[in-house]
Amino acid sequence: MLKTFAIETLGCKVNQYESRQIHTLLQQLGLKAATNGRPPDLALVNTCCITHTASSKSRQYARKMLKRNKNGVVVLIGCLSRAPDTELANLGENVIIINNRSQIAAELSKIALNHDSENTGESVPINRDSEKNGHINNIRPEIGQKIKIKNRSKLCNLPLLTSFQGQTRAFVKAQDGCDMYCTYCIIPFVRPEIMSRPVPEILAEAAQLTNSGHKEIVLTGINLGSYGRITTRKDKWQNPKIDYLADLLDVLADIENLPRIRVSSLNPQDITTRLLDVFCEHKNIMPHLHLSLQSGSDNILRKMARQYTAGEYLEKVEMIKSRLETPAITTDIIVGFPGETDRDYQATLELAEKVGFARVHVFSFSARKGTAAFNMKPKTKPDIIKARASRLKELADKLAYDYRQQFIGRTAQVLIETVEDGIATGRAERYFEVKINPDLSGQNRLHKNDLVKVTLTENEKSHLTAEIF
Repeated sequence: MLKTFAIETLGCKVNQYESRQIHTLLQQLGLKAATNGRPPDLALVNTCCITHTASSKSRQYARKMLKRNKNGVVVLIGCLSRAPDTELANLGENVIIINNRSQIAAELSKIALNHDSENTGESVPINRDSEKNGHINNIRPEIGQKIKIKNRSKLCNLPLLTSFQGQTRAFVKAQDGCDMYCTYCIIPFVRPEIMSRPVPEILAEAAQLTNSGHKEIVLTGINLGSYGRITTRKDKWQNPKIDYLADLLDVLADIENLPRIRVSSLNPQDITTRLLDVFCEHKNIMPHLHLSLQSGSDNILRKMARQYTAGEYLEKVEMIKSRLETPAITTDIIVGFPGETDRDYQATLELAEKVGFARVHVFSFSARKGTAAFNMKPKTKPDIIKARASRLKELADKLAYDYRQQFIGRTAQVLIETVEDGIATGRAERYFEVKINPDLSGQNRLHKNDLVKVTLTENEKSHLTAEIF
């Protein structure tokens, strides 16, 4: 019987969340996390394959685990487990690949307990009592019952989380899967099943995380805006006027003693009047929206198979700004997509300036085998991609600086994430980083996970400095 385990996680918030679920499962099965650098009996690699680089790094981790754990068991899960066979070749016979997401709990139970009987998942000894509303004092039994979503799922039957150890912000996964088939993205091929978690289960988990001391919950999913739907394609939604995500946020925000809720990445078409109503009604929902742009050119957006135009994106931004006070709007942009002309690129720069993004993640296009964009032509030359990415990053830094500048002299609430050499660092409501000057008197000594009110004093290159209010 295996006694110790270790988990290596690559990729997005969803992967990080699922690794915490697996950590909880293995502890329930009697295993302990390996310590002191000792090789674990069971090593898991929760993989990412969004790019070839991520896929390669995931395979490297698996081989590293094999080399380090010659007498142990190495298990590969996550997106790479569903990737083309060519990407899984040469991993070695001793790597166990679990590519059926609904069977992760059952398969890991069999491996950990060293039994070979057929197991459909029903007999896995997972403690899920906490999803019964009566076990959580600060959830009213009727909450969530009226929100009827389609294609509900227990999502692998993994346990609910009670803690997100090591982090101040705790992730809660609400949705999985995507079938948008943007031409640059491999995700619909490796996570095609569209599923949503039942509302009472999400509420129970969020309440447990709050009770364990987490002061910010980040609601996440592969395509979060499609929560409650059987497809991520809005043009195929039945009853599109029903906003399941807004309804979920509305009840989630009512959990007692939960200071902060943050919503992870959305698409512009996910922004609705109802969603913004909920943001306005609940002060514990942070005024920060990450809206994926990818390009400011309609020509490139069409080639990417995105479901909006540049004009529609701007309309959603104006809608947000008309309802929320100085909202932080962050985004992702890809430069160098096949066929991107100077004019297309200039359109992206101009749109970014119009929006005034608080933060931009700049990605240089990398052709992903298995996607439609892999064979698209004409290819953008690498040196052009590099130059465009560099210029966009410079603009992104300027926009972020300009956005932060308007808060000088104002107060903010900061969730402390680290304290080093007396300097506390954390995130404000609008997600920008804040460094708090040390209190030489020692009267306001800060600790990780403190939620403090500060006065913002100076705008630095990548953050704001502040003093205790």
